Amino acid sequence: MAVTFMSLKILVVGAGATGGYFGGQLAQAAQSGRTDVAVTFLVRPMRAAILKENGLRIESPQGNFTLAVRTVQHTELKWEYDLVLLACKAYDLDAAILSVYPAIGPDTLILPILNGLAHFDRLDAEFGARRVLGGCCHLNGALTPEGVIKLLSDLHGITFGKRAGNAAHAQAVLEQLQAAFEQTPVRVQHSATVLQAIWEKYAFLAAFAAMTCLMRAAVGDIMAADDGETLMLRLLAECEAAAQHAGYPLRPGVMAHSRKILTDKDSLMTASMLRDLESGGKTEGEHIVNDMRRRAIAAGSDAALLAVAWAHLQAREARLARERKTVASN
Repeated sequence: MAVTFMSLKILVVGAGATGGYFGGQLAQAAQSGRTDVAVTFLVRPMRAAILKENGLRIESPQGNFTLAVRTVQHTELKWEYDLVLLACKAYDLDAAILSVYPAIGPDTLILPILNGLAHFDRLDAEFGARRVLGGCCHLNGALTPEGVIKLLSDLHGITFGKRAGNAAHAQAVLEQLQAAFEQTPVRVQHSATVLQAIWEKYAFLAAFAAMTCLMRAAVGDIMAADDGETLMLRLLAECEAAAQHAGYPLRPGVMAHSRKILTDKDSLMTASMLRDLESGGKTEGEHIVNDMRRRAIAAGSDAALLAVAWAHLQAREARLARERKTVASN
């Protein structure tokens, strides 16, 4: 039996750069009467206090705005949401799963827009594949120390679609979500081949993150090295092999675009993983670089550069752990 919703009730897990931006755009459209959705943000107490005092603040090339938003903490959750938009970092996935459990009603669907692919197995195991939709996003943004979501470029798109085995009402929910996003500046794509889009982003991101972390440099700086372009394209080829083996070969236009971005001699782009690395924070290395390394090896690639990049990230983690232990013992 089809399920219809008068007003789509959306729970956004996290109000950082990604969840805050996409959820904020939907909330603004709803408050201005352009779309009929109800957006609530599941946040930690500190972020809730900032949002209560200052509102949700977004600065972007499409315009700046501040918005009063509804927030909730996990102890207050009820079965009242049609869709959960999961926008956490991969290393926070386990905590996000625990916190969101009380919101998962009989017909609640989950739309993850995390990087990579490994989270699908985890979410399917916890909630069932019928609930877990396919999605990814493209966003160049950051959450400032003052709590402002700041877009660093004009990149702000979201793609979603059904996966095999999804519940019968998933299509109707996604059509409502598409209609809502169409009333915002967000570039939205409701795709019948969403896994192709996810793989194409994943292959690009894994190469981009692995190389900029390995070299501790922006794309343009890497291109200035004698073998920088050769190494970058070799790493991209390792990722492409994994996509091909999985049944989602990168389309020629996508490959050409990826190569252009990753070999731009004037580019100052770095992956957010590098920014996390240099700030001493957690990274998505396991979820992005190591998972891609395993998939490339399964595809018959030696995955040599992915292996070096992963070893680099592991060594950094080991060093930080050793240094913390030394400080604690003194």
